[in-house]
This record gives sequence, C-alpha cells and structure tokens, in this order.
Amino acid sequence: RRCQIIKISKSSAVLTMPTQFKLPQNFYLDVPSARIGMVGCLVKRVHANNVVEARFLRLISDRDLNRIFVYSTHPNHRNRVLDIYG
Repeated sequence: RRCQIIKISKSSAVLTMPTQFKLPQNFYLDVPSARIGMVGCLVKRVHANNVVEARFLRLISDRDLNRIFVYSTHPNHRNRVLDIYG
C-alpha cells in the first residue's frame, strides 16, 4: 500500500493512508524515492481519519533521515542537498 509521511524522526513516523484498510501490528516501510527499504515498524495508534502513528524497530541513521529530507516536497526541506562525499 502507498502512504504519505507527514512527520518523521529517528524513532517514529506519522503516516496517512489514502484508503481505509486493516493494517497489521508489524509492517515494513519502504521509502523508494530515497532508496531506503524495509524499515521495520510497529503500529502505535490508528486515528479515525486514516492517520497512523508508527514506531521504528531500530533508529534511522542521520544519513538516511537526511536522504528522506532531500527527496521531500515539504517547503522546510527545500534547501537540503545530498552529501555525495560523506
């Protein structure tokens, strides 16, 4: 299923789902635009408006988090660039 990441940190994320469906307690999150795959997640809370709060099973590294911000369309992430030498 596709989703949109509304909020993300090293340990958790808030996701919106376009349609309502039964989400398993454990799932994997892929971020294809940033080439990050199979981040294990645990559902913390599901809201009525198809918003899901999920906790990661391991912390996301600063490098991967910055990569997600680079490919983000959010206005606060507009001037982020990838460090190809790091």
